[in-house]
Order: sequence, then structure tokens, then C-alpha cells
Amino acid sequence: MRANFRMQRLYVTSDIKAGTAIETDHDQFNYLANVLRMEDGAELLIFNGRDGEWKVSVSFPTRKRILLTPIEETRPQPAPSDLHYLFAPLKVGRLDYLVQKAVEMGAGLLQPVMTQHVQGKITNLDKVRANVIEAAEQCGILGIPDVAEPVKLTDLLASWPRERRIIYCDEGDAGQNPLPLLTKVKEKHLALLVGPEGGFSEEERALLRSLDFVTAIPLGPRILRADTAAVAAMAVIQAAIGDWN
Repeated sequence: MRANFRMQRLYVTSDIKAGTAIETDHDQFNYLANVLRMEDGAELLIFNGRDGEWKVSVSFPTRKRILLTPIEETRPQPAPSDLHYLFAPLKVGRLDYLVQKAVEMGAGLLQPVMTQHVQGKITNLDKVRANVIEAAEQCGILGIPDVAEPVKLTDLLASWPRERRIIYCDEGDAGQNPLPLLTKVKEKHLALLVGPEGGFSEEERALLRSLDFVTAIPLGPRILRADTAAVAAMAVIQAAIGDWN
């Protein structure tokens, strides 16, 4: 069932049950009452990443309270996405873009990875999670990807579960077409690893290529920025062996 983009969507943390009213928090109250200027009896869509999407009726029991009463489920909760997105943090503005696009492209987990040439850093995971929720609200996604604590690349690889294949974008690969390499991947559980703006170090490339659970792919004849490469790689993976296929 397709998303309804004509209605406002709002993420809530509470369980959603027909007829059981949910009270908004302070920020949600301000957004609905003062920004959108919703009135008593208005309708919008809510989701929590667990119970599907619901149409709710807005009511104002007092001037400073808003209740959202679920009327009917408009979309059931889909199975969670299984694609893990492993990324070297970028500078703030581009990091926000990268997170938003990862949500839109169906990442089920966002894992920051600290590499030798990483230029950005994540100091506030709550801000990243808020960005994830905002992206889900805007693009009609019902599942909310988890955001993991940053980890060093070497530590990540040392404890990696072998049943999940890592596909990583290798800007030094001599080829141009990733499809022949992707069609050889037989694992159902996948992760995409995209490096920093400065690329992986030679030591990191050698380590990645030495591991039998890692597949290196090129991304065509052009040099892509890290955030562009992430979107391109996720699109190719989803189309070739992911949930678009």
C-alpha cells in the first residue's frame, strides 16, 4: 500500500491502538498547534516503527494539551529492512544528507565507522536519531533504522558475523561495473561499507580484501563524493540483490 503524502505524518513513541488516545509531547504540541495551526477534529497520520501507520483525530482537551486518537490503520507495519549501512562520518551538513538518504534507500541499521582518513565525527547520536525520524516522517517510511555507537573499522571487522556479507565501495578497483560482482553474492544478509572523503588507506584496503566475507565493488568510471557514492551503492545493491529485486 502506497504512502499518503497529502496528510501530515508524525512519529510517536507510544503504542498505537484503536481508540486509545496518545498525548503529544511539548515539541509535537508546538508543531501541530503553532506551526501547522491544526484545530480540533483535524486528522493526520502517525507511526511508531512497530504498529503500522494510523489515521488519528486531533483534539484539544485544554489549550495546552493535544490528544491523538487512532481511528483506523492505513498501512500495516512491514518487515524490518535487513540492509546494514556502515559509513565513515562526514562533515555535519553532508552527514545529515547521508543519513536522510540512507533512511530513504531502506537501511535497517546505521553504523558509524571510524577509519584512518575519516574527516567527520559524531558527537551526538540523539541528533542523528532525530534526523532519521524526520526523514522517515517526510518520505513515508514506517520502519525506523537503529543508530549504533561509532566503532573503529578494525574492531568492527574483528567481531563481524560471517553470515552477513560486507559490500564495500573500493575507489581503487580497476573495473567499472559492479553488477557482475554483486550477482555472485549468495548471502541474504548484507551490509554496505562506504569510506570517508579521503578514501580507505592502503592498509584498510588490504585488510578488507583479505577477508572472505567482504566483496569489493567499483562504482563506475567517475569519481563520486562519499555521500553520492553511498546513494549510488545502495541503489545498485537494492536493485541487484536487495529488496527491489
